[in-house]
Amino acid sequence: MAIKEASVDEQYKKFPQLDRNEVLKLKEWYEMQPHLPNITELEAIIFLHACYYSIERAKICMDTYHTTRTLCPEFFSNRDVNGADIAAQMKVMSLAPLPNATKEGYRVVLSKLIDVDASKYNYVDAIKLFTMVTDLWLMEDGLAEGHVIIIDMEGSTLAHLAKVNLIAMKKFMFYVQEALPVRLKAFHFINTVPFMDKVMALMKPFMKKEFMDVMHLHSSLNTLDEHVPRAMMPNEYGGAAGSVKELGEKVYKQLQENAQFFVDEEATKRVNEKLRPGKPKSESDLFGIDGNFKQLTFD
Repeated sequence: MAIKEASVDEQYKKFPQLDRNEVLKLKEWYEMQPHLPNITELEAIIFLHACYYSIERAKICMDTYHTTRTLCPEFFSNRDVNGADIAAQMKVMSLAPLPNATKEGYRVVLSKLIDVDASKYNYVDAIKLFTMVTDLWLMEDGLAEGHVIIIDMEGSTLAHLAKVNLIAMKKFMFYVQEALPVRLKAFHFINTVPFMDKVMALMKPFMKKEFMDVMHLHSSLNTLDEHVPRAMMPNEYGGAAGSVKELGEKVYKQLQENAQFFVDEEATKRVNEKLRPGKPKSESDLFGIDGNFKQLTFD
């Protein structure tokens, strides 16, 4: 089944600031770079919009995006929607875009544990699933004024935290801050747990100031209401979006219907470092990960 990509014409209508000549100029430049893959007009639109219409910023973001995917096989290779790793995490967590937007026009994605047994949780595979959900969502949903991520900590334990891989966290935080083509407006932790200080201590070394500025911790839903209206939330939170389980199952069904999209993406959207002008980039160049960092463990 072919992916139902957002209409290119609709994106120009929704955001008149988008200049088609600039988009095509960006696409043409990108495809002239010997090490980079070809992109569609929709992809060029998504990156230019995410970078607030700066062509120079979009060039850097696009290169970083494809380079990250090439140098992070743990997140971006073998993304088989029916594979045992992905199937297992689909049973552990619900990862679902909410149906509506905030009054500012921001789209929201919610992550919540639906099976709290920490032995079934795999941090790297959960991130892999997140990247698959967001990839499909961006291509089908198109542009938004901004995006918001909500992580519900209910059911999380220290046993879950102990399964966090620091190298994977560093790479993921880099990807979200430097490569993910969205205007990230807020990152909310809701139903915070007593060990949030430990969670933050793990994340803080990998967070830029701009990311810290949009991060919010909520011990109750009342403070989230200021950012995301309660009516937008799933039923369990007092909203009308449907149940968490239903929302998760709907998006996972979409993943399964678009299994070929992920196969094609991996085959055609990677960097050829041998052809990069100048020195090829390595994991160390991109993420600053060396032998010393790899020896760090969670205590």
